[in-house]
Amino acid sequence: MSGVGAQASDWHVYEPRLGHGLAHDPFNAIVAPRPIGWIATHDGQGHHNLAPYSFCNAFNYVPPIVGFASLGRKDTLRNIERTGEFVWNVVSEPLAQAMNTSCAAVPPEVDEFALASLDWLPARHVQARRVALSPAQFECRVTQIVPLQTAQGDTLPTWLVLGEVVCVHLHRSTLADGRFHTLSAQPVLRGGGGGDYFTLSPGGHFHMSRPGST
Repeated sequence: MSGVGAQASDWHVYEPRLGHGLAHDPFNAIVAPRPIGWIATHDGQGHHNLAPYSFCNAFNYVPPIVGFASLGRKDTLRNIERTGEFVWNVVSEPLAQAMNTSCAAVPPEVDEFALASLDWLPARHVQARRVALSPAQFECRVTQIVPLQTAQGDTLPTWLVLGEVVCVHLHRSTLADGRFHTLSAQPVLRGGGGGDYFTLSPGGHFHMSRPGST
């Protein structure tokens, strides 16, 4: 099919290296909404950490692999480099304010679980904690820590952390008919801007099978 005859004036076009020309950078509002990885770690010396990351997603089915990007060398990244493990906790809507509290820039010895008044549960296979009221949690062992780079090969101060999910915890309230129901988990999703978040609603759900599938 040939291109349609759209007018050039219909499009705002920019090259990121030259600036976007808008009041706010649209990039993270376009790639949105995104799941929030609420990443729990420990430093191997008795200190625990909890921080949300919105540049994150799932990358493989078998074995399941999830990942997130750390923009800068933060406590979470340093802890993972030392211990090789983390727990990804799903942020549900009732936990949104606590998640926001855990964003605070505090010294490494500050426990964000205590800072955000969060109860925690032990994991089975790693030492990092689980957020007790999170509806789903992934215990992960690190597979790769990848420094990102530009198209020209210049290294960026951003690291992609990938981890194999070795244990999954699902609250039974999220399960019905042998399925995990995303809506029942009330996930909070990140948008753009300084504080845009989204939730899911039944009206936004539809089903579409892939060609050739049943």
